[in-house]
Amino acid sequence: MTDGQLRAIYDLVKWAPTSMNNQPLRIVVVRSGEAKARLLPHLAEGNRAKTAAAPAVALLAADVDFHDELPRLFPHFPGARDLFADEAARVGAAELNASLQVGYTILGIRAAGLAAGPMTGFDAEGIAAEFFPDGRHRVLVAINIGTPAENAWLDRLPRLDYDEVVTTL
Repeated sequence: MTDGQLRAIYDLVKWAPTSMNNQPLRIVVVRSGEAKARLLPHLAEGNRAKTAAAPAVALLAADVDFHDELPRLFPHFPGARDLFADEAARVGAAELNASLQVGYTILGIRAAGLAAGPMTGFDAEGIAAEFFPDGRHRVLVAINIGTPAENAWLDRLPRLDYDEVVTTL
């Protein structure tokens, strides 16, 4: 996997919608052995070997100060930043919209022909302290990115049927 592939994935998924175009997702790509050594102790034991073997691991976090970018990202509404003065509301908006962007990122990775292995089995505060030390980011997911090893896939697990999920009124 190349830096160009990672850039192409981002250049695709950045266009997906978020509320008020707030784009709170921030990403740290872990590739070096040194960086992986810092990451692995924060992961659940069952996630360590596959993460160590992955060509790259993307740490996806919500920037709780996303509102500082709104004058540039939502310029037609000059008061947009001020709507997020309350930190608790801002954190909720950041986490919700960054979670949308997590889904877009997984689809973008797969659209690029790569495998995406999202994980939530980790110490989020430990990863945030290690890789987002400013204290303004909430780590949501780590995604192993690469090409799958031979026999890496499990059989697809069951899914709920349409009628179990969708109600039309």
